[in-house]
Parts: sequence; C-alpha cells; structure tokens
Amino acid sequence: MRTLFTLAAACALCAAAWAVDVVVERATAAPGAGVAPARDAPLELGWDNGTRRSGVAWFTGAGVWVGNDFDIATISTYRGVEKIRFYSRSDWPNSQWDGCRIGIYSFTSVPGSLLWGPRFVIGSGSGNTWCDFSVGWTLPAGPDAFLAAVEQYYNWPNCDAFTVDTNTNFLRHSWQYYGGNWSLLSPGVELYRNLMLRVVVDNETVAVSPSSLGRVKALY
Repeated sequence: MRTLFTLAAACALCAAAWAVDVVVERATAAPGAGVAPARDAPLELGWDNGTRRSGVAWFTGAGVWVGNDFDIATISTYRGVEKIRFYSRSDWPNSQWDGCRIGIYSFTSVPGSLLWGPRFVIGSGSGNTWCDFSVGWTLPAGPDAFLAAVEQYYNWPNCDAFTVDTNTNFLRHSWQYYGGNWSLLSPGVELYRNLMLRVVVDNETVAVSPSSLGRVKALY
C-alpha cells in the first residue's frame, strides 16, 4: 500500500520554503527493481545506484527543474549527447504519462544558462521505468561540464514524478531549480537525495569496440 506524504505540515520546521510545495510517494521497491537494462550505447553516465526509493512531485511544476551535473573532462571526446534517461512512474501521481520538458544547462560550480532545449517529451512504459528521451546534440567546445535536467512542467497530480535512489550518501551532483534559483537537491525524503537521471554520450571521432562500452558511475 502506497502512502502520500505532504510536507505542508512541516513548513514551520523547514528552512527552505520550497518544501511546502512537494509531495512524496513512499514505496519500497522489490529487490533489484529499478536497475537499468543492459545496453550497447557508447557510455551511460549516472550517479544513482539503480534502485528506486521514492517518487517526488511538486504541487506546482511549471519552471521547476531537477538535474544531475556531469564532467566529461576525462573522456572529453564524448561530447555527443544521445539521450537523457529519466526514471519515473506511469501510475503515480495519476494513472498516465503527462509529459515533461528536458534540457541541458551549462555548469561550473553551479548550473548556469540553458544550452539546449527545452524540449517537451512524454514517457512510455508501465509502472516504474526508465524513460529514454532522444537529444541528438553535441556539447560545444569549451567547458567539459554540463547539467542534464527535467522540468516537471505540469501541476500535481497531473504530472510525472522524478525519482531518488536508495543511497543515503548524497553525492552532491543532483540539483533543483525552484523559485528562480538553483540549489542542491533536497526533496524532503529523509536522507535520499540522489536523482535517478542519466545521460548517454558518444564519441563521434574515435571508434570504440562495443565490448568496452558501459556505464560510468562517476567522472570526478
């Protein structure tokens, strides 16, 4: 049985005003649930551990983004962003995919300006699942870091939730844009703050054997 947790009652206890505007769906995943399927894409970059903890949605979704930063300095030829992969759920908070927007932002020590997008996309699949959204864009020459992000876009409950994993160690690569400012992700789900969002990047100039491809957990 799933339970909805609204944080409105905790507003007076929360230093960040945004927390009053969030809903958390708490459901323990079955062992192994949420692990991304094997794939033959060039490189899949992500910070999550592959196992879902909770879905999270704001009451007001327009202009609210969540994203992960990535630094490809050690693989600087992999500048082609093929896909953004977003873990979500088809049947919570409502019973259908509603759509969201994806984008790529510049990144130094904090997210900066929008480089690509926003593009409206609609998820697919049933239940808890990875949604793959095509990007097909090359990171321009210059800084090697960027932020891949998703905007909730629609209001609760007619929206698609974002997801945090089961790792209680916050890796400090997940961010939120709320109230006109970027800050480290703090979704009000106890200690769980690592966003389940990944990117698939490719190398357009150097041939790499498929057997050598895989997922990169962390680049810095």
